[in-house]
Amino acid sequence: MLPSNPTITQLATVISQATAPAFLLGALAAFIAILISRLNRIIDRGVSSEANVNDLKDKLRLKARAELISRAIMWAVASSIATALLLIVAFGIAFFNLPHEYGVGLLFVVALGAFTLSLINLAREVQLAVMDFEHFG
Repeated sequence: MLPSNPTITQLATVISQATAPAFLLGALAAFIAILISRLNRIIDRGVSSEANVNDLKDKLRLKARAELISRAIMWAVASSIATALLLIVAFGIAFFNLPHEYGVGLLFVVALGAFTLSLINLAREVQLAVMDFEHFG
C-alpha cells in the first residue's frame, strides 16, 4: 500500500540531495571511457608486439598492465552501480517518506570506496607504463 503522494518539498529535497551523486555518475562514465581507451591501447600494443617481439618480459608487463586496467574498470563499474542504486533508493524512499540517511550514506561510501580502488589500480598501471617507457627509452 502506497502512502499519500510525496509533497513537493520532499521531492525538492531529494532532487537537491541527488545532485552530487548524479555528477559522480557522469564523472564515472567519462572515467570508464578513459579506462577502456587505455585498455584498448594496451591490447593493440600487445597484438602488434606479438608480431614483432617474442620477449616474454614485454608480454608479462603488458599482461600486468591490462589486468590492472581491467580491475580499475570493474571497480569503476561497481562504483557506478552503487551510485545508481543510491539515486534509486533516495527517490524510492521519498515516496514512502522514510528516513534514508543510513542507506544513502552507506551506498555513497561504497561508491567512493570502489572509485578509490579504481583510481589506485589506474595509478599502479600508470607506474608500470612509465617503467615500460623508461625501459624502452
